[in-house]
Amino acid sequence: MNTSKNVSKDIKAMQNGDKNRRTLVQIVVAVVLIALVAAIALFIVNRDSSSDDAASAADSGASSGPQLTPTSLTENGAIRFGNPDASTVISVVEDFQCPACKNFEALSGSTLQQLADAGNVAVDYRPISILDRFSNGTMYSTRSASAAICVAENDRDSWMNWHTAMFAQQPAENGTGLTDDELVEIATSAGADSPATASCITDGSYTDWVTTQTQSVIGEGINGTPNVRVNGTDISNPTPENILAAAAAAGN
Repeated sequence: MNTSKNVSKDIKAMQNGDKNRRTLVQIVVAVVLIALVAAIALFIVNRDSSSDDAASAADSGASSGPQLTPTSLTENGAIRFGNPDASTVISVVEDFQCPACKNFEALSGSTLQQLADAGNVAVDYRPISILDRFSNGTMYSTRSASAAICVAENDRDSWMNWHTAMFAQQPAENGTGLTDDELVEIATSAGADSPATASCITDGSYTDWVTTQTQSVIGEGINGTPNVRVNGTDISNPTPENILAAAAAAGN
């Protein structure tokens, strides 16, 4: 038996085995390094993305600035028509999402306008937002009340026409309400077509103010709409006849 040849073969086989193992180890190390580099790159990308998302969330949650306060309203936040110094004041608290308010406007709106035009009474409109829950998260009550202030501030002479049009096009409850663009279209068609009104509506300029005003009205004990009062006294059934009678009695 040629022992030296066998040993030589064994050594060569071992050498080949070591070489194969070294190659395998090198491949494994290379794969691990590649995976590590990829993991580091992914971490950096995710970190930057998370930072951007956090910054975006912070920006969206940040206040857009101080609350705007209307300058053309009464001390209690009413849009007043008629004689500003009248001793008889008819106050109407309304929500543009409120079906009963729509019915009231259809029944008694023209009577209120006639009383305001006559000049011997004041008619106060106080839009609030207690029915946002019926517009599937679009806050239609708040946005439409804000639009009312926008029109009063910038196109006051067209407010009554706008008011009538708003109730005529009142969206159904439990829908998404009207969009800001649709609110602008209604304002434009009613003559409230100044650029200031349009931008005020789309910016939601008075939404914060409307929220504060709504809380103030509720604090007065008014929890439903429409609420109609003559000199602070409720008219439980505000038909044209009852409104005229209450106004006449208050003027005596």
